Amino acid sequence: MEKRGFLETVFERALWRGRLISLLAVTFGMIGAVALFLIASADIWHMAIITYKYFFMHYHPENFHEELIGGIIGAVDLYLIAVVLLIFAFGIYELFISEIDDAENSEVGSKILAIHSLDELKDKLGKVVVMVLIVSFFKKVMHMDFATPIEMLYLAGSILALALSLYYMHKGEH
Repeated sequence: MEKRGFLETVFERALWRGRLISLLAVTFGMIGAVALFLIASADIWHMAIITYKYFFMHYHPENFHEELIGGIIGAVDLYLIAVVLLIFAFGIYELFISEIDDAENSEVGSKILAIHSLDELKDKLGKVVVMVLIVSFFKKVMHMDFATPIEMLYLAGSILALALSLYYMHKGEH
């Protein structure tokens, strides 16, 4: 066994402990996820109140359906972004700090959140980001007016591209 010098030992120890800076990403990723979960839940609660008013208090705004669907889709979008932050925080923690013991003992956590390499983390994040983009696309399309046949053709082409991306994304899993 080769003996290391004093400076090499100190430097390597400092370098190894430097990985703990990733705890900032983990901590603030979790804070961001919790904030988005709370905001999305508040949005859903707001939609539930509007629906209650619609049925029981004769509150009938002109664009009720669009407002309701837009609010719910927006909340789903926020939930998905919160999931991205959760996966990111768990992945960074497992890659740079330590395996999560509670996740190892859980049937659900060990499958969803187990990340053993940076490529796995990127793959899981990429799949959720694609879903976020699909939901965001759907939200934008809800508020568009299609006046010409070419616009409808563009919409159909966009939907086909999204369907193909989902197909190939899931085909890669098997």
